[in-house]
Amino acid sequence: MQQVSLIGVPTDIGASTIGCRMGPQGLRVAGITAALEAFGCDVRDVGDLAGPDNPQQPPVNGYRHLPEVVEWNKALYDAMSAELADGRMPIVLGGDHCLGIGSIAAIADHCRRVGKKLRVIWVDAHADFNTAELTPSGNIHGMPVACLTGHGPEELTRIGERYPAMDPSEIRQIGLRSVDPGEKLFLREQGIEVFDMRYLDEIGMRRTMERALEGVDENTHVHLSLDLDFVDPTIAPGVGTPVVGGPTYREVSLCMEMLADSGQLASIDLVEVNPALDVRNATAQLAVDLVESLFGKSTLLRIHEGDPA
Repeated sequence: MQQVSLIGVPTDIGASTIGCRMGPQGLRVAGITAALEAFGCDVRDVGDLAGPDNPQQPPVNGYRHLPEVVEWNKALYDAMSAELADGRMPIVLGGDHCLGIGSIAAIADHCRRVGKKLRVIWVDAHADFNTAELTPSGNIHGMPVACLTGHGPEELTRIGERYPAMDPSEIRQIGLRSVDPGEKLFLREQGIEVFDMRYLDEIGMRRTMERALEGVDENTHVHLSLDLDFVDPTIAPGVGTPVVGGPTYREVSLCMEMLADSGQLASIDLVEVNPALDVRNATAQLAVDLVESLFGKSTLLRIHEGDPA
């Protein structure tokens, strides 16, 4: 029985648009607990973390709400670390994507303690690789990948036990289609492996995921950081920074199913669900549907690769 822990983080402190503070409740209303239990999981909902309100202030030295972002991410780091130490699979119910800093810093530290390799699958319309010098907005939900790889304010780059929290070789980014000019060069300089929408269009989701999961074995901890704006906004309208031209429902489902097939998925972030912008909680319901795919939902019982029987 899979031991799963749900950690609600009700904040939009790092986002450009308020509302994803309601994401955890939207995901609960959409039935995430019952969906996981239906796949035989032992689900422990640890409730919502507490943290500062969103002051909705302009950037200071290139960062909006830095002290508040630090406080939320430290709280999440502690909560993730506790669940991992208890042998459970944590699922973050966000909240905006700045939370990836505390979440992945905790996972990276856990991997080093137990001697596992780390592979982060970052699915997103955006690279989230900005710095104070590159950002056009100062919103920290556009900076977590940079912070995790050591580029950002010390308060965020040193949340975990090691600096930087992770190496660029440990992350694969999928679905990008909105990258700021400075980020493009920075991604190339740092050697981040990116599969943007043009790559998906030309190669297809199956081959993309095979590339993204290359080298994953029984000694690998796979972490999925799923920003719902990864999906095309025609089917995921409830996000703060929608970008047209994203993957279809079937493409996203295949992405999740192949992560499940790897057998090494061990932690998940579900972020940027914004019920204030949604239509009848459709985006939270889609997120729960995708979680079901991550836990084994498929049309047929598949025994071997490519074998529907």
